[in-house]
Amino acid sequence: MGYEIIKSFHIISVISWMVGLLYLPRLFVYHADTQTGSVQGEIFKVMERRLQKAIMTPAMIASFIFGLWMLALNPSLFSEPWFHVKLAAVLLMAGVHGKFSKMRRLLENDENPLSSRAYRIWNEVPTILMIVIVVMAVAKPF
Repeated sequence: MGYEIIKSFHIISVISWMVGLLYLPRLFVYHADTQTGSVQGEIFKVMERRLQKAIMTPAMIASFIFGLWMLALNPSLFSEPWFHVKLAAVLLMAGVHGKFSKMRRLLENDENPLSSRAYRIWNEVPTILMIVIVVMAVAKPF
């Protein structure tokens, strides 16, 4: 497979992953405002679980597979300073994914340690990281 095809699949995977990272904490906001055991709360649990397990996690794995594949074909990227910043932001994004997974499990177990406002704040973290990643990959500022 050519580099451009792999890059295309990488971008598609990243878009799918980002959709989940941007939507899941929004579901948390609404879930946090429901009563424990309510029908609505149970529906949010199903939506959150399916989003994470059927879309987000497979898309994250595909993003890493295609990204590593591109690196194997173009190892000179490791010598680029912008790439180091991008890679650090990607690893932070994976950490955010893990944090959201933990939040989802807590909500699934009817533990709601955060307020809807806190989930709103967490909703901004993937956006900030996405901006850093895209600027690094496209503008290559240094």
